[in-house]
Amino acid sequence: MLTSPAIADGVVYFGSEDSRLYAMDSETRQVKWTFKAKGPVYSSPAVAGGMVYFGSWDGHLYAVDIDTGQEQWRFKTGGKVVSCPAVAEGVVYFGSDDDHLYAVDSKTGQLTWAFKTGGDIGSSPAIAEGVVYFGSDDDHLYAVDAKTGQEQWRFETGDAIFSSPAVADGVVYIGSDDDHLHAVDSKTGREEWAFKTEGDVCGSPGIAEGLVYFGSTDRHLYAVEIETRQAKWKFKTQDWVLSSPAIADGVVYFGSNDGRLYVVDGKTGQEKWEFKTGGDVFSSPVIADGVVYFGSTDDYLYAVR
Repeated sequence: MLTSPAIADGVVYFGSEDSRLYAMDSETRQVKWTFKAKGPVYSSPAVAGGMVYFGSWDGHLYAVDIDTGQEQWRFKTGGKVVSCPAVAEGVVYFGSDDDHLYAVDSKTGQLTWAFKTGGDIGSSPAIAEGVVYFGSDDDHLYAVDAKTGQEQWRFETGDAIFSSPAVADGVVYIGSDDDHLHAVDSKTGREEWAFKTEGDVCGSPGIAEGLVYFGSTDRHLYAVEIETRQAKWKFKTQDWVLSSPAIADGVVYFGSNDGRLYVVDGKTGQEKWEFKTGGDVFSSPVIADGVVYFGSTDDYLYAVR
């Protein structure tokens, strides 16, 4: 299981390589329903307006009723849909391996607009103040008007972008295979600063209390001070860190390809505890009601207190 779960009203939604989306009661662990696509589901689901949205390697974005698991509509693209959808003001935004970012009506599945880049879009979009931000493996970070699909600006990094952006206080933070985390002005597209690691930065950053947290294929999770642009600490794992960190109550949760979920103090970088699975932890953890949910390539979804 590579996707990150979504949790709403006591139900956990998650996709799987077996081409299914699952809806499971978080307390009883009983599966309420499953929905079968025609290809593996590596796109993490988004829940909004009584529906769950997710993409599949079969080239479709699906909209499924959260109560019944019945398909409401599907939208066909020209490539695999790995990008996780984002929903805002009645529109679903997502990327495809056909080089396009799509904006689709959330109720009808009708196309609102499509924006073409020069490469596959595995990056998941972030929406802030009427602008959609996303990366492409054409080495660019894009800013596009959410209503019209008109490009506002583009920023070139030194390599492909698979990381999804995080937007905070007028700055877009995004990783790149050029080994850097980039901080870009959200209005102008000008780079404010960049932080170099010794590996690709593929996961999405997390931001809390003046720090930006992100992983690298150099086997570290970094905590960089936004004001000083210096590393406050870095935490070493035994393999790549592709999982995007989750932060709650001053604690950082993230996975590693060494098969572990790590839990680290956000200020000091000191490990609190770790949990070992039987596979790689690409999945980004989600925390709800004192439980952390995440997937592993050992085919299990885990819920750990």
